[in-house]
Amino acid sequence: MPHGSSHRVAVVVDEGTNPFEVGVATELFGLPRPELGLPRPLYDLTLCTPVPGVRMNHGFFTLSGVPGLDAADTADTLVVPGRPDNVVPRGEAVLDAVRRAHARGARVVSLCTGSFALAEAGLLDGRRATTHWRWAGLFRKLHPKVLLEPDVLFVDDGDVLTAAGSAAALDLGLHIVRRDHGAEIANAVSRRLVFAAHRDGGQRQFVERPVPDVPGESLAPLLAWARERIGDPLAVADLAARAAVSPATLHRRFRAQLGTTPLAWLTGERVALACRLIERGEERLDVVARHSGLGTAANLRTQLRRGTGLSPSAYRRRFGPAAGEARRV
Repeated sequence: MPHGSSHRVAVVVDEGTNPFEVGVATELFGLPRPELGLPRPLYDLTLCTPVPGVRMNHGFFTLSGVPGLDAADTADTLVVPGRPDNVVPRGEAVLDAVRRAHARGARVVSLCTGSFALAEAGLLDGRRATTHWRWAGLFRKLHPKVLLEPDVLFVDDGDVLTAAGSAAALDLGLHIVRRDHGAEIANAVSRRLVFAAHRDGGQRQFVERPVPDVPGESLAPLLAWARERIGDPLAVADLAARAAVSPATLHRRFRAQLGTTPLAWLTGERVALACRLIERGEERLDVVARHSGLGTAANLRTQLRRGTGLSPSAYRRRFGPAAGEARRV
């Protein structure tokens, strides 16, 4: 886990890189956040380029005056944004920097079609990954050994993480902040961004069905109602009754609009609330389980480990009040 500014993030800006994703990385990992009351930044960010004076997408911007790719060799997290031309291979200097970073144990992150660079470097063979839906067919053709998941906003495969599109870079970035620093800090960062700390669903909602066929089918009112009662013993049948549809119809709407199931959505919301309660200092697992709607301490342990990879005690050590105080000294 990053501690203060000791965690170094390097963003590789190559010829044709999309400026938006560079801006996302800068916003997430490069800005001071005095509102958090921390003495040091969450991350230490640098941009780096393979050659001086890199022209970004369509030549709208030229990036100069930043370090070369040697800066990537000391990064704890290496970020590779996308570019629109995914047929032309990346330069070997960039691919070698990606390979070196991964080989020495750095976390490697791609944004949008930056996943093409990770695949070209050989990092994704046999691993789960995603990319922008528009380029999914080309990606499969060029990199058939990658386990592509085209219906999600991002994939966290441990030391290699991939985001589906430019806006999904925000989703993945906030996920990384949450993984590194806990839900409370991620929520504070998302508030400053005026962006949801966690968006439901995946790319499917933007590809197959951008808006419901019938306005009354929108799940937004139901989700807002359920979030206000997430600690109650809500079941899928309760959601269906509230929406005045059958459970089967509700399941279809969740799949179509959010790319997930009603039960998975409920569980995700409850795990997020449990994380916040632990971070705020609640140590009694039965209380956390009851107030988050997870029911029992045993179910809390199971769902928290499944959702975060940590047991409640490990989560408390990493993100609880004592850990927060340590970050402030």
